Amino acid sequence: MIRVQVPSPLRSYTGERATVEAAGGTVEELLADLDRRFPGMRFRMIDEQDRIRQHIRFFVDGELVRQIAHPVRPGQELQILCALSGG
Repeated sequence: MIRVQVPSPLRSYTGERATVEAAGGTVEELLADLDRRFPGMRFRMIDEQDRIRQHIRFFVDGELVRQIAHPVRPGQELQILCALSGG
């Protein structure tokens, strides 16, 4: 299992939990597992072309992830960040 740090804008999907666990060998598989458990969450992070949305950043053990095919291993941590916008 991979520990996933959920940013506050997405916590409404996780019952307000800041940390959840997900299974998978890539970020893409983690997101699919999260979406099975928390329907609609993936769409908030990934667009219709399976690209990471502009305002979302993923980090695996502190390393910026640029593609959802990025591999992960048990014991690692995925941190999801949402950029703030507004005027």
